[in-house]
Amino acid sequence: MSTRQETGTATAHRVVILGAGYAGMAAAVQIAARVKQREGVEVTVVNAQERFAERMRLHMTATGQRLAELSIPELLEGTGARFVRGWVTTVDADARTARIDDERVLDYDTLVYGLGSVADTAAVPGVEDHAYALSSAQDAELLADRLARLGGGTVLVAGNGLTGIESAAEIAERHPELNVVLLGRTEPGAAMNPKAKAYVRAALDRLGVQVRAGVEVVKVLPGAVELAGGESVTADAVLWTSGTRISPLAAAAGLAVDAHGRILTDAALRSVSHPEVYAIGDAAAIRQGYGVMHGTCQGGMPSGVHAALSIDRVLKGKQPKPFRFGYYHTPVSLGRGDAVVQFTRPDDSPRRICLTGRMAVRYKETVTASPWPTYGRTSTLPAVPGG
Repeated sequence: MSTRQETGTATAHRVVILGAGYAGMAAAVQIAARVKQREGVEVTVVNAQERFAERMRLHMTATGQRLAELSIPELLEGTGARFVRGWVTTVDADARTARIDDERVLDYDTLVYGLGSVADTAAVPGVEDHAYALSSAQDAELLADRLARLGGGTVLVAGNGLTGIESAAEIAERHPELNVVLLGRTEPGAAMNPKAKAYVRAALDRLGVQVRAGVEVVKVLPGAVELAGGESVTADAVLWTSGTRISPLAAAAGLAVDAHGRILTDAALRSVSHPEVYAIGDAAAIRQGYGVMHGTCQGGMPSGVHAALSIDRVLKGKQPKPFRFGYYHTPVSLGRGDAVVQFTRPDDSPRRICLTGRMAVRYKETVTASPWPTYGRTSTLPAVPGG
């Protein structure tokens, strides 16, 4: 069943956005705002769930804290964009179609591909079957239920990147009856300046988190993990935060991708093989002067906005402008009452400046607040975002 529709006597230009995460929603709101008064343009947003997942706050959901439940259809209400719920099963880049799990086929003239990353639960044996992850609100709620029923024992957080740090701190603070172990290949906060890194470690020590650096999990078992070298560490629950993976749909669609499955883009965020496809957020291999951007909402939302601006320019017969982005900060929560904010250079290397304690908490809560007001303000974002 095709969704091709007619507007008056002319065929509408169909803009389809796959994925309604931070990047996808930013793109949707911006595109819809720019074409709302223009006849002949339809904007459709496709997502597997109606609930908007605040991925920056899933570590809070995982400890039983209630967050505002944001509805994607409600967030899009009044914008002119329509919402279609469904899992995207295939994309045919040559035929310009996307198929969802109820067998509907969405035709598009312009596609915005925002199907981002999820926790990589396939890289290490046993993770899929015996560990929890934080790829969705539902994942986080499953872990919250498990933690609430433990009453004691050990929770092992595998991966001491930013998600691992925030999760370990949150679990230790909300569940002092549990022994929380954070392990990974490097020291927590390894990419921060010495002051910020030391603050992270002191906060984890204060919360009673046992940190083990320089170790690698090679297998997850029922009730334990196996480390490289053969050591076994017992655990009543394992949270996997080590690495992410990209959906294989883009590669299967025939789009040019990198070794990680991210869509290769030109300077305007268009696919180098199919220029009617724009790639945003974690799904895109966006090259800047300092290298390829890594996936964060800090870069995802500006990429979504830029894709919208580019599409609007093309629809007006103009050339899109190149995307320019520089990182600005790395905010990390350390429980509800503590945080650290590492300010960065545009290439994400650490500056000497950082915030800690309550000032960092206020700063982080401001920049990671509910995204809808931010989406409403995205029309004021500069064409060359700074972070």
